[in-house]
Amino acid sequence: MANNNDAINQLVLKGTTTIGLICKNSVVLASDTRVTMGSYVAHKHGKKIYKIDDHLAMTISGGVADAQRTVDILKINAQLYKLNMDRPIPISSAARLIANLLFSSRYAPLIAQVLIGGMDDTGPHVFSLDPFGSLTEEKCVATGSGSPIAYGILEDRFKENMPTEEVLTVIVKAVDSAMKRDAASGDSFNIAVIDGKGYRELTKEEKKQLLAN
Repeated sequence: MANNNDAINQLVLKGTTTIGLICKNSVVLASDTRVTMGSYVAHKHGKKIYKIDDHLAMTISGGVADAQRTVDILKINAQLYKLNMDRPIPISSAARLIANLLFSSRYAPLIAQVLIGGMDDTGPHVFSLDPFGSLTEEKCVATGSGSPIAYGILEDRFKENMPTEEVLTVIVKAVDSAMKRDAASGDSFNIAVIDGKGYRELTKEEKKQLLAN
């Protein structure tokens, strides 16, 4: 299993930078958009942040097909939960569902490392999951090959209970630095904010203004 673990980690860490941060009253997710196959850039504007519901989103890294399968499964189950229970799925329940999915596939692992974040009645939450279903709740987390560079910025500038506006400045700096220093991350980036008003992605103009600050 140790050798299998090493192989999975190498696959997951070959590309991508994704980041999840907890703000005072929101969650901010960010990712680059470069999709790679080894040293080959397969796509320059790949989608790595997915809206699951108005209060819930997830980022993906690793194998695209495996990661997109986890997105589809979570979307369907979130809709079913809302229909059956007449309320949105809690963030912790969504994270546990995907953790169980990944763990149940551990002998033929889904090559995906994901962040699940959102807002519910208990406040903002971000969960990090590895390909074997390990689940941890974080306030500041980054995944992918660009994560060591991103952490250099995040550890220095991110503080708990920061307002969303300040966190946006930090997360843009972190993902931009990762894109400049990690060959498997780059081209452009996306940022999503989930707060009491729901899910929204920053426009090109907003991202450009944040980069200029």
